[in-house]
Amino acid sequence: MRTGSLQFLETLVNTPSPVGHETRGQRVWLDHVAAFADETFSDAYGNCVAVANKGGSPRIMLAAHADEIAMAVNHVTEAGFIHVRRMGGIDPAITKAQRVTIHTRGGPVLAVVGNVAPHLQKMEGEPKAPKIHDLFLDIGVGSKAEALKLVRIGDPITLNDRFEMLRGDLAVARAFDNRIGTWAVAETLRLLKEHGGKFAAEVCAVSNIQEEVGLLGARQIAYSLKPDIALVVDVTHATDYPTVSKEQHGDIRIGAGPALTHGGCNHPEVVARLEQLAEAKGIPLQHEAMSASSGTDTDVIFWTRGGIPSALISLPNRYMHSPVEVVSLKDLEQIPVLMAEFVLSVKTGEAFKVRI
Repeated sequence: MRTGSLQFLETLVNTPSPVGHETRGQRVWLDHVAAFADETFSDAYGNCVAVANKGGSPRIMLAAHADEIAMAVNHVTEAGFIHVRRMGGIDPAITKAQRVTIHTRGGPVLAVVGNVAPHLQKMEGEPKAPKIHDLFLDIGVGSKAEALKLVRIGDPITLNDRFEMLRGDLAVARAFDNRIGTWAVAETLRLLKEHGGKFAAEVCAVSNIQEEVGLLGARQIAYSLKPDIALVVDVTHATDYPTVSKEQHGDIRIGAGPALTHGGCNHPEVVARLEQLAEAKGIPLQHEAMSASSGTDTDVIFWTRGGIPSALISLPNRYMHSPVEVVSLKDLEQIPVLMAEFVLSVKTGEAFKVRI
């Protein structure tokens, strides 16, 4: 990966963007994409948009969500310990004994998630997985009054794990879900800018909010932008490690290329175009089936305003919703290449419609 793109990815991943409090990460994203866009803007709740070839037709939305799973301060005990509320798919079992940051109006406050030593635990049968309300944070104070001078109810909390290279092209970080997506749509604009040639479509690259708690930002921005076509980027579960059932979850491998999802919200003609372009460009693809929903922003974008032809492009991700998500940067680089090729392939006024 080129140095500038890798630095942008690392900065984006390391910038806390807890769901509902995405402002810091959105500022990083907007500052970066401004060099490749005709204009940038944000809406009332912080969905951010960068527009290239303004006034072109059709309007293509390239969308990914900016938020990461998190916790929030929910209760402070008389002794100054903090109990938390879940924001998105936090797993309490792997959150114990972690260092975290509470993002307060006065600045970051370091905390640790308490963990009772095995010597002090009463074991009656198999240990039970903790519930989110069982977790407690220690910020090093001795009373509720001291704690409330530093934090307040509702302050968001993120884990402190940061971006690192693991081996070869494999990288590890918290919150690759879904900073890889917002990176990819920004990188697509960069590739289109470097292409230098004309293309017909208007491109709206979108970094949207609050996916992890109900696909909320995508609903807002898809309605207001009125795109004719949408490509959505998110992560998907890699199933290439022990204990994961391929019979149940499919066969998706890190290093084997991005994945296309088939069925439901994924428009067959848009998917077919992506497959053709990938083959012509030598981009390996993996394939996933879906049942009722994809679990991504695609689910709400495709039915907005009577139906927006949409497709989901996913990056295989090991250990999703954990502090040690692992992805292949080679797989990731192929996603913006594919999306740029899609934009360049679309003719003026072209519409995608199911053939009947």
